[in-house]
Amino acid sequence: MPCRTLFLRSVDDWKELQALLAGRDNPGDTVEPAVREILDAVRAGGDAALADYTSRFDCPGFDAARIRVGEDEIAAALEEVGPDDRAIIAEAAANIRAFHEAQKERSWFTTRPDGSVLGQMVTPVDRAGLYVPGGQGGNTPLISSLLMNAIPAQVAGVPEIAVISPPRKDGTLNPFILAAAHHLGITEVHRAGSAWAIAALAFGTETVRSVDVIAGPGNIWVTTAKRLLIGRVGIDMIAGPSEILILADHTARADWVAADMLSQAEHDPLASSICITDSPALVDALKLELAAQCDSLPRADIARKALADWGAIVVVPDMATGVGITNKVAPEHPEVLTKDPWALLGTIRHAGAVFLGGWSPEPVGDYYAGPNHVLPTMGTARFSSALSVQTFCKRTSVISATAAFTRGHAASIARLARLEGLEAHARSAESRNR
Repeated sequence: MPCRTLFLRSVDDWKELQALLAGRDNPGDTVEPAVREILDAVRAGGDAALADYTSRFDCPGFDAARIRVGEDEIAAALEEVGPDDRAIIAEAAANIRAFHEAQKERSWFTTRPDGSVLGQMVTPVDRAGLYVPGGQGGNTPLISSLLMNAIPAQVAGVPEIAVISPPRKDGTLNPFILAAAHHLGITEVHRAGSAWAIAALAFGTETVRSVDVIAGPGNIWVTTAKRLLIGRVGIDMIAGPSEILILADHTARADWVAADMLSQAEHDPLASSICITDSPALVDALKLELAAQCDSLPRADIARKALADWGAIVVVPDMATGVGITNKVAPEHPEVLTKDPWALLGTIRHAGAVFLGGWSPEPVGDYYAGPNHVLPTMGTARFSSALSVQTFCKRTSVISATAAFTRGHAASIARLARLEGLEAHARSAESRNR
């Protein structure tokens, strides 16, 4: 298994790893002109443009009448999904909802001694649009993406939620996507994909009304469209390829570490899978496990390329150095497979979501535990957070000053205004003393 081994003696040596990962930065410059053209076309052409792109790239013969999925079709999808699978979806949804309920913020107000009231109102956006990728020809439905995006929006109290997903070649959506939508009580579902779906959510068409926030993962076309629309609509984040970084000591099982590295490597040829260890004995065992396990994967070719290009086993002198390097990388999914993982948690400052202990592999968080799996990548965990209830909320400041406060501070307010060259501001404050 072609997975490089690096020997880093200190945190300062992390630049060797940084240089390895730098090539994963793909801002979408190569597709940006085409995406701009798509955005303009959908903005001007509405349903007709949306149907044309869908017909050309996803479903031959698709027309505008098929954009909106009927509520009866959403309900009927339940019959195509077995009771055991419906129960799994329901339990995962319940876990996700319970976690996000704890994230809810409350509006608050405070009163100053002079009677002035200051505060903050927390309110949901009016309308959210959720993009759900179609998977491989619609045959690998991203059920978890729908759950992870829709449930925080519902917990936030967003009154209108629109789901959009590319149709299969026969014009249908995978019944698992529709069944999940039905379970969540979502009745607005549209058929469209890629950048034209994002354009429809942002600008609106005759069928798809525009939204305030767009969330959901996608390929470089979807990501570039979202990036170009920042400022017109809110977005969840600009996410890059998936990544995992595992801190493993001598107690870690090589087969578990390999399985977890491969869980990300199979995503995408640009996915990054790294193990940082202070146990040289783990290195050889891990390489053998990676080779053996990869050979049996349906997506073995993708995993091999990801490991060859962006994978690494990093040997460090101690776990303190490993944690320091981890904070420099700021990975999406750090796992801590050490004798006492909780002892390291307080030292991990930059991460999308931290997975502690051997019984917390990344897929547990991806699908079932409850925390959101839409996470910052490419080092952006240094300054950004997972998708959450807050993604779909606004915070509005409230100011109710008393006459005593404004009159007593009018001269100071006016002075600051005049220092900034804003005479009308100064006079507005001073007028309260006349």
